[in-house]
Amino acid sequence: MKTVAVLGGGIGGLAASFYLCKNPQVTKVIVLESSSRFGGWLWSLRRSDGAVFELGPRGIRPAGAVGRNTLNMVEALGLDGEILPVSYSHDASKNRFLYINGQLHRLPSEMRTIFQTVPPFSRPLAFSLMKEFLVKKGKEADESIHSFVSRRLGKEVADIAIDSMCRGVFAGDCKKLSVRSCFPALYNAEQQRGSLTLGMLLSSGSAPVIHPGNLAQRAKKESWAQWSLRRGVETFPEAITEYLQQSGRVELHKNAAVKQMIPTTSGWKVKTEDGEISADHVISALPAKALSCVLPPSCRSLTEQLQDISAVTVAVVSLEYDGSILPVTGFGHLIPSWEDPGLLGIVYDSVPFPQHNRPNGQSTRLTVMMGGAWFQNEFGHPEEVTTEVFLTRATEAVRCHLGVSGAPRWSNVVLHTDCIPQYYLGHFQRIDSIRGFIRTNNLPLSLVGSAYDGVSVNDVVFSGRTAVAELMGGSVEAT
Repeated sequence: MKTVAVLGGGIGGLAASFYLCKNPQVTKVIVLESSSRFGGWLWSLRRSDGAVFELGPRGIRPAGAVGRNTLNMVEALGLDGEILPVSYSHDASKNRFLYINGQLHRLPSEMRTIFQTVPPFSRPLAFSLMKEFLVKKGKEADESIHSFVSRRLGKEVADIAIDSMCRGVFAGDCKKLSVRSCFPALYNAEQQRGSLTLGMLLSSGSAPVIHPGNLAQRAKKESWAQWSLRRGVETFPEAITEYLQQSGRVELHKNAAVKQMIPTTSGWKVKTEDGEISADHVISALPAKALSCVLPPSCRSLTEQLQDISAVTVAVVSLEYDGSILPVTGFGHLIPSWEDPGLLGIVYDSVPFPQHNRPNGQSTRLTVMMGGAWFQNEFGHPEEVTTEVFLTRATEAVRCHLGVSGAPRWSNVVLHTDCIPQYYLGHFQRIDSIRGFIRTNNLPLSLVGSAYDGVSVNDVVFSGRTAVAELMGGSVEAT
């Protein structure tokens, strides 16, 4: 393996390049990124006065094998001293809210509260958990998240909590999303233990073995619920980019959109606007539909299946208010789709990460998320909506939901087109078929990124590690 081309310079492509750099079998890595920056959706707006606003993911979870893997990479990049941890005992971890019928409702987060009737629920959640032990296993190969949770925990839990959570995680509709692909731990718990509760207590499925480094051990010891970095999460892809530049084995190209992939006897010829490169193997970290547009006619079956993987558009409005304006302290609140389809939720950014506030004078940073699976019904075509529409809707939501009468002192609107892939029913079969086509036809092609095996930062980073391990026929390490 001499030359590997990595298509896409988001966190998936950068992670794959990082692991490739660690392997002596690889002589050269060529990264092609279509935009003017690396990092993809990990994007931090840093104001000149020191304030930081996240335009994409704002906190990364340390939990599980994939969480340990990311922290191992962060440690290898020398970012230990930049970490901003948020523990499980922090208000941002304990207090999460739903906005329903004009009121904020705190979600139960402590054991005692599951035995109490906590609005907006009509009965204690313990009733749903006790009933869950008696529910038979589903017989279908796949099921919507809403159907699965309704069957096991009751329709009220699905309509209120799960509907809102799927909007917060996927900006998606839980009645269309696949439980098997979106929440494999829940699906496996039912299949292997016959109960979600038992599955969570006893664990289900086989997790990859990732040995924790010092940072991951610290996260466990200090009970981190999430973490960020002092200059925002974009520091992470920036550090990988710097590492790749200094390695002497990586060519990094911005503004280099891939136009065509042509198979050759030894691999691929990849054409861009400015020229072409030859590679023995291609790792694609492009969105599924973007990859489908550049594959050769001989990959028609693969192209069609990639085009079936949809993604939704999200408007992100960053707001800054003078003073401390929140009526409650917590991570933020979500809104069920039946309450307000266009408004997904509001994150109270200043609560988990006050270090990102401007250093002089008290302020409150908020992020309002809009659109997702409901974008076009609520706002129309993304290219035809003005930023004023989003800003007006966001500030009105802050006024109504949080009782904030004053105008923000600063605001920013960004539209992320097709940013979160949607794992609809049958997604697992589609992915099996896609990878089967690549295997059967011996294509020197690997797929990484959020379109396939998980949308979180941790999942995407781990997909880069997995692709390199499979390509090199062995394990890889972050150190």
